[in-house]
Amino acid sequence: MAAARSGPADAIGQSDEQNLKKMKNLFYKICLLTGVLFFLALSTDAQTFTRELELPTGTNLEIVNNFGRVDASAEKKETADQIETKGWLTANSERSVAETEIKITALNGKFLVEVVPLDPKKRIDLSLKLPERMRLKVRTGEGEVRLSGDFLAVEVRTETGTIAADVPLENLKYNFVWTASRPRFLSDVELSKVREKSAGKFVLSGTITEKTPKSQVSSSRSPEDEGDTNNSNESETEMPDSTTSEPKSNDKKTKDQKPKTKKQISNEISLNFTTDRGIVLLNVNPNEVPSDLRERPLTNAAKAIIRSGDSLLTEAIRRASPKYFGDYAATLPPYQREPALNAAKRNQTGVNSNIKKVLVRVTDLNNRAVAGLKKEDFQVLERGTEREILSVVPTTAPFNLVLLLDVSGSIENYVDFIRKAARAFVETADRSDRIAIIIFNEDVKQISAFTTDKGKLSESLDTFDAGGGTAFYDSLAYTLAETLRPLRGERTAIVALTDGDDNHSFLSFEALLGSIQESGALVYPLYVPSTLIAASNADLNAKIDPLRAKYMGLTTKAEGEGERLAQISGGVYYPITQLSQIQKAYDDIVRQLRTAYSVTFKSDLLETTDKTNASPRLKVKVKRENAFVKLGSVVEVPANVSEVKKN
Repeated sequence: MAAARSGPADAIGQSDEQNLKKMKNLFYKICLLTGVLFFLALSTDAQTFTRELELPTGTNLEIVNNFGRVDASAEKKETADQIETKGWLTANSERSVAETEIKITALNGKFLVEVVPLDPKKRIDLSLKLPERMRLKVRTGEGEVRLSGDFLAVEVRTETGTIAADVPLENLKYNFVWTASRPRFLSDVELSKVREKSAGKFVLSGTITEKTPKSQVSSSRSPEDEGDTNNSNESETEMPDSTTSEPKSNDKKTKDQKPKTKKQISNEISLNFTTDRGIVLLNVNPNEVPSDLRERPLTNAAKAIIRSGDSLLTEAIRRASPKYFGDYAATLPPYQREPALNAAKRNQTGVNSNIKKVLVRVTDLNNRAVAGLKKEDFQVLERGTEREILSVVPTTAPFNLVLLLDVSGSIENYVDFIRKAARAFVETADRSDRIAIIIFNEDVKQISAFTTDKGKLSESLDTFDAGGGTAFYDSLAYTLAETLRPLRGERTAIVALTDGDDNHSFLSFEALLGSIQESGALVYPLYVPSTLIAASNADLNAKIDPLRAKYMGLTTKAEGEGERLAQISGGVYYPITQLSQIQKAYDDIVRQLRTAYSVTFKSDLLETTDKTNASPRLKVKVKRENAFVKLGSVVEVPANVSEVKKN
């Protein structure tokens, strides 16, 4: 009986346990399904939307995006025997991107990708990674179009959007058309001449091969510059074909040329760009485009930069003004790289001291100079091995200071303000510092050579007037190339007084940065909004308009560039919001310049270190948190120097 009673009870317990397991399994499935649905919701309504595209060989892909930019790159095949047929499309926006906003249609070997945002004010950018040798067609409005890689053919149409292509140039056909403006373009190789067509169109077409010269890089040139303006009544059908755009004088040479091989034909790239008023770039980094794209004669600053032999800066000027660059470069003798020859001569003498001295500047997180450091605060390493420090002394060596003044302003009393501000700096600087003054507007002019005579410096400030465009970047490069280059190895600094907005330089900001780093010169930008100067001349008793004052600051572009100039050079950036801050900035600059250390140590390097640069195998550290070391000049010290013996 006991067994009979226990049977039903056991059956009931087993049934409950099975039901509990079923409920748990159902709960887990519900959770899993919820997670999947949540993930899918995120993937279809996220800030980034990604889609894989199947693109068989011969597929024509068309992109239409009137709400943002398009960036397309042709990826190389992973293996030689495998033809890649997959591509990836990514849509980015500050707001979430729904799958319905990216319309993809495939029909008869053609792919159409169209951006149709739910909000017409919403910006959506497209990024595509595609197989090589594809046919691509892109259409945007204001959006930029960037292309990179090996395409078969690309057709682009924009209104004002920039078209930047970085493609192989060995066998390229190009046809660039501007429908509503004069052409603006930069190219890394020489292009054909611009031709004016009917209805105000301008056409630039031709062929580039491996033999295309790079000596005169093409840039934006009007037909008047080219001396080759066609009759305005010429029909569009008479547009010069890319295969016949070469001068007639080359006819015999063309006949003698060998026909193209199958490999050459298979590697051809065709670019057809049409824009209303956009800029076309061919194998030129968009970050290195100058603010003024007009073909124009070289300024004194540009000529000095070319004479300096700085390859990066010279290349940038060559792109900006190829015709005038070529004419001027032809008049110059071959550039002699004297620093390298001098270094070789020093090595041949066999004089190699094992005691060296390095100039060191120490800054904190805010790039402010750290004072009061002693010998025990430093550590010197060569090839990772610590070296004995013989002495650490604060340096009082004078500076070579360049006061760089922006005289491009045209507002009332601007000249008086610049003169007053410059004289205040001259008086603030140490008496032992040598000061040179350079002014700039559309060009540069040195109004005072290096001197410690403050009277002469003050007199030179009465020799200029204000007005014209602003070539700030060119003036910085001129200062490095013409004024400070002979002083490499010495302590140099540039104090720039400007509003920071450049509109007339041959150089771009990005092209300038490398040369500033290599120069070793400290840059102290003082950016003063011109509206602030104008406001200072108003009635001081008048009520200040808060809304007007809000727009009297610097542009975001100038702010960012000023900070970068100071950061890469080791200087300090001073955004001026009140005129009273200028004198405080001058006082601070003088303190910063005087805070440096001369570290003498025993070296184990056999070769003589070039005094203009520290060896990459030399490291100097400071035993303090959040302290950063910038190395200056390195010189050899005779072993019998009294300073070394005393320490």
